[in-house]
Amino acid sequence: QVRLVESGGGSVQTGGSLRLSCADSRSTFASGTMAWFRQAPGKEREFVAGINYSGSDTSYADFVKERFTISRDNTKNTVALEMNNLTPEDTAVYYCAADRRAYRALIVRLPNEYLYWGQGAQVTVSS
Repeated sequence: QVRLVESGGGSVQTGGSLRLSCADSRSTFASGTMAWFRQAPGKEREFVAGINYSGSDTSYADFVKERFTISRDNTKNTVALEMNNLTPEDTAVYYCAADRRAYRALIVRLPNEYLYWGQGAQVTVSS
């Protein structure tokens, strides 16, 4: 059974930092893009950041550029999202997700291109 398990969510004040981590149980972890999405109450799930299978390429939503950093460790089957300078607008449930295709050349941003999802980690930023 495939499992993606997020950890590291929590509550911070504006300007604070959090680090999310996602552990992936798949033996094929190193062959696919990993991404973070988020979903705020009443809003659609949106792409936050993605990293290709080797870690050589990353992609970020405009609203998180230069504040968030995505990374992966293929020896540990983990992907992380370092979040700095958080604002209340970043409040959401954050999900890690695994691309449904292996060795994809581009980092896709559509949720339906991701097959496996974690259970979500709540991030709350207060003003």
